[in-house]
Amino acid sequence: MEIAINGKAVAVPERLNDVVLLDFLRDFVGLKGTKFGCGIGLCGACTVHVDGIADRSCQLSVADVAGQEVTTIEGLSGAAPDSVLHPVQQAWIDESVPQCGYCQGGQIMTAVALLRDNPDPTEEEIRDEMSGNLCRCGTYPRIHRAIVRAAKGGQDVSRG
Repeated sequence: MEIAINGKAVAVPERLNDVVLLDFLRDFVGLKGTKFGCGIGLCGACTVHVDGIADRSCQLSVADVAGQEVTTIEGLSGAAPDSVLHPVQQAWIDESVPQCGYCQGGQIMTAVALLRDNPDPTEEEIRDEMSGNLCRCGTYPRIHRAIVRAAKGGQDVSRG
């Protein structure tokens, strides 16, 4: 079996078909940006895109994503050092979102999916969509501002 990860075909040995996707990404492919948080799909730290839909990689097996495209945080802007950041990643930097940074990959992947599906979300839509991603440092106001900034094409947003 093969799965596509960040645009590249990855061969999956049969013995790994039932491995949790999160573990496969981290331990077998070496993509460490997707984090283990709670292991039961509630915190969002392990969020990846499967065929463009934000999904919890701790709740999927490798076999579950056969024939689908998996995009991790590493795949948003490409692996080359000179790659341009995804607009959401740039907004995260511009708004100084990360504190400890542990949840940020999942937060960003959820925000990217939100803005792809809804390029001009309301305040309530942002809160609702992001409510499944936990941040133990409490950077929610900065996360919210970064999403608004990305939606507005990188324009500075009021900190008021």
